[in-house]
Amino acid sequence: MNLHFESRTKTDKETRYREFITQYAALIDGELDETAVMANTAAALKEAFGFFWVGFYLAKSEEELTLGPFQGNVACYRIKKGRGVCGTAWQKARPIIVPDVDRFPGHIACSSASRSEIVIPVIHNNIIRGVLDIDSDQINSFDDTDCEGLKQIVDIMVTSLYQ
Repeated sequence: MNLHFESRTKTDKETRYREFITQYAALIDGELDETAVMANTAAALKEAFGFFWVGFYLAKSEEELTLGPFQGNVACYRIKKGRGVCGTAWQKARPIIVPDVDRFPGHIACSSASRSEIVIPVIHNNIIRGVLDIDSDQINSFDDTDCEGLKQIVDIMVTSLYQ
């Protein structure tokens, strides 16, 4: 499955997400193991979009997120609720786009090479199961097109896993 696309305009980005979503739905169809699906989701997103870091943090307790399947550099093991971009997205139960992580109060620098970030909560039955975290090594890499595309991908994953 070839998931890498080179185009970078907004329209092309929308097209890349549409094409990815079609392929992604087939990739995870019928697989119910959360770790396996999240691992391949992270790998497919990194391969298709060339993201610097892609992974999941899981809400295994009420106080902190725990590192889950990911692709990229070594990452932080745990993130407290309300801390950093992931902890804030979890606490607020909404996606967060950060154009420049150095300007985000309380940013947790798991990698000094990370420059911008987007976090999408993974929500099932109004319970946040974790977050999808994507970092870029470039400033201002993410926009509303990414947010909408990634929310659709997370929705497909949630529907597939937690039927």
